[in-house]
Amino acid sequence: MSTTTSATAPATGESITEAQKGTETGARRRPSSRHRSTPLTIAMLAALAYFLLPLLWLLIASTKSTQDLFNSFGLWFSRSPRLLTNIRDTFTQDGGVFAHWLLNTAVYAIVSAVGAALLAAAGGYGFAKFRFRGDRAAFNLVLGAIMVPTTALAIPTYLLFAKAGLVNTPWAIILPSLVNPFGLYLMRIYAADAVPDSLLEAARIDGAGEARIFCRIALRLLAPGLVTVLLFTLVATWNNYFLPLIMLNDPKLYPITVGLSSWAAQAQNGGAGASSDMLALVVTGSLISIIPLVAAFLLLQRYWQSGLANGSVKH
Repeated sequence: MSTTTSATAPATGESITEAQKGTETGARRRPSSRHRSTPLTIAMLAALAYFLLPLLWLLIASTKSTQDLFNSFGLWFSRSPRLLTNIRDTFTQDGGVFAHWLLNTAVYAIVSAVGAALLAAAGGYGFAKFRFRGDRAAFNLVLGAIMVPTTALAIPTYLLFAKAGLVNTPWAIILPSLVNPFGLYLMRIYAADAVPDSLLEAARIDGAGEARIFCRIALRLLAPGLVTVLLFTLVATWNNYFLPLIMLNDPKLYPITVGLSSWAAQAQNGGAGASSDMLALVVTGSLISIIPLVAAFLLLQRYWQSGLANGSVKH
């Protein structure tokens, strides 16, 4: 018995040692499998530079005068930075009209984004959870509307609003922005998986009406997708230029895009009210105009990311 035990003990010890060596070898080999791809790294750096360099240039250019914009290197500060002076002059130019443009843009974008998100949620929920005659044809029509560029609809929209007497009013910007075919399509795909049919049936059995089910149950489940559509519409309306350009004639109703464009035209043509640093004010105004969008994305980023992820996965 003692001989057998002594004979098997070294074998067991050797096997344990070999297992430990195998584990250590596997641990050593595991990190080596995560090799770095040089072309992918270069591509990511190029994409990062493509997106960040314009923002860096805008930040640096906002600290310069109009003369320094042409006489200094674009990606470096001038000898006499004047960011605070440019900001003050931007808000005081033409009687402080820039602040009015900023408020107009916020009203147009927020009202349009909230309204478009709610309409898209209602329409997407209806297409996903109800069956009615012509639902496929109607949804295919929505898909076709996604392919139509908004600029192609600008002139017909203007003629329609001119007959309705809504040209040169805030409704001329808000009402067209409420129609978001892509948002409706996105919400339909998201609602199909985010809202369980069993939950809707349980609510109907308990006596809840369809409107109450949508407002109290479906909207809460659709919140991540709702925020996604809200962000897309907010950015699109905030940066919209062509529609306000043809719809609005009163400078007091201009959004930032059209207002800054009018300042740039004054700077180039030397029109009434143009100052020597008008181009510097246009650049500074552009920097100020993107700050609310950056803040909105940072505040709603987690909802936006979860909305895109959950809406693309079936449970």
